Amino acid sequence: MRITLAVLLCLLSSVSLASEWLLSLEGQRTQGALLRGQVASGVTVKLGDRAVRTTPEGFFAVGFGRDADLEQVLTLEKQGKAQQVPVILSKREYDIQRIEGVPQRTVEPPPEAVLKRIRREVAEIKTARDTDSALLAFLSDFQWPLTGRISGVYGSQRVYNGKRGRPHYGVDVARPTGTVVVAPADGVVTLVQGDNYYSGGTLILDHGYGVSSTMIHLSEVLVEKGQAVKQGEPVAKVGASGRATGPHLDWRLNWFEEKLDPVTVVGEMEQ
Repeated sequence: MRITLAVLLCLLSSVSLASEWLLSLEGQRTQGALLRGQVASGVTVKLGDRAVRTTPEGFFAVGFGRDADLEQVLTLEKQGKAQQVPVILSKREYDIQRIEGVPQRTVEPPPEAVLKRIRREVAEIKTARDTDSALLAFLSDFQWPLTGRISGVYGSQRVYNGKRGRPHYGVDVARPTGTVVVAPADGVVTLVQGDNYYSGGTLILDHGYGVSSTMIHLSEVLVEKGQAVKQGEPVAKVGASGRATGPHLDWRLNWFEEKLDPVTVVGEMEQ
């Protein structure tokens, strides 16, 4: 597990004037972002009414979904006293595509027999993303698991015949089938699905404290559930499995159930 000196110095040196108990809060203050911070010894953290677990040194993570309210509040508590720290997010504009004349059969829900399978697979994914381990990789610098042409971005959405489809919650990188995908950060494998109805070959890596990476549409997964992996280690291969129209990696980032934009932690791709 690699926590870089640069990350630690950045976290430790960025003192918020909003509260002497909040030593740092780093990350893009925007919808879809993961923020990482540190509080003083003995301080507990809540995001709204939700308790946020901290490491023994006071480090923590919080995430905000695609359409999160722009006004958020961190509540810090210590020895019966409380301080509230406002976190103001910027609103994002997403790519919305309107497509008319799509055959009705392509937008109808799957039959009941298939829905049972989908519900089971979704429940397995939710369980994996609910993992709340003590791994510290969530504090590290992330890297792109694959580089190439960006073919899909976080938050985009299509409207078919006037009916909104589900937003896209990952970033797509187009590469040929079989191209090796590596771990974006240290982690432990919490889920391997070989042929998910929607996402095909699916892999989830836990990075600790509710932060996880999901990689989908894979042609092959190279690791097993429960296996520890290091950043940069091969974990899968690009594919077009599930409901994909061509070979690519769809990389998703989560803080528990909150679906985040991986670019908020990895930065823009340099090629």
